[in-house]
Amino acid sequence: RASPPLRFQIESLASGVRLTSDTRRLPRDLKTRGRRSRPHRGFDAAGATPVHPTGLDAPVPISDDAPVTQRTNEIGQPVGDAVPDWKGAQAPVREVMEGRYCRVVPLDGRAHAADLFDAYREDQDGRTWTYVPYGPFATREALDAWVTRLVSTDDPLCFAIVDGRTGRAAGVASYMRIKPGHGVIEVGGIVLAPALQRTRAATEAMYLMMARAFNELGYRRYEWKCDALNAPSRRAAERLGFTYDGLFEQAWVYKGRNRDTAWYSVLDRDWSVLERAYRTWLSPENFDDEGRQRRSLAEVRDQ
Repeated sequence: RASPPLRFQIESLASGVRLTSDTRRLPRDLKTRGRRSRPHRGFDAAGATPVHPTGLDAPVPISDDAPVTQRTNEIGQPVGDAVPDWKGAQAPVREVMEGRYCRVVPLDGRAHAADLFDAYREDQDGRTWTYVPYGPFATREALDAWVTRLVSTDDPLCFAIVDGRTGRAAGVASYMRIKPGHGVIEVGGIVLAPALQRTRAATEAMYLMMARAFNELGYRRYEWKCDALNAPSRRAAERLGFTYDGLFEQAWVYKGRNRDTAWYSVLDRDWSVLERAYRTWLSPENFDDEGRQRRSLAEVRDQ
């Protein structure tokens, strides 16, 4: 059937700009397209298809039946939603997260450095380290020094991912840029050895960290950021249920090169649906006798 008439989110006026619709009522995928500032040089939003930059995106079209509910202050300026009784989130601490396929435990050099060194050595060409500002580590001493730095801070707060099949650490991940007052926290510093990549344990580790942030610590926003050219990381973020927020160009200089940073997030209002999808996907019933998934996480999430 024919699409309904459209109007734009922002309407230009002689006196300035007026908001005409409430973007909170839009599906998140439509809002995402509106937040995207401009295509990244070399990759599209999914991080896979070469594109040519074409400039700023057009304003987001909104159907005529979208209600106008923008809040304003006493002098008519648009303002954000009220957050009544907000007292902030809790800062994460070094506590174990137990799963069916893995354990996410506070990183400890004596307990985990040897395992990590052995696991990372399986990456013969160093591709695991291309898009992070450290590594690869040719010697155990160099890796030990890196682990020592990681365990010395509370932000980032680093954890080892222990594979339930082997009982050995095979990756690390951190809570970082922790802002309890605003309810914002990021998962980052994720370095998985080849044996852990694309496994149930890796997915479960990400689920456990996200669940703690939302269910136990009370965060409103959970972030994922990566080099915009890191297509595997961008695909992982989307598979895990993160929504693309936009591109921060020239955000870093590392390893002698520029980094444009792609931002992703999960919001607390999305978490209940996403949590059910994780639990369904991780259940043993979703895998056959040879360990192959019956339904993908995306299929479970979109059902």
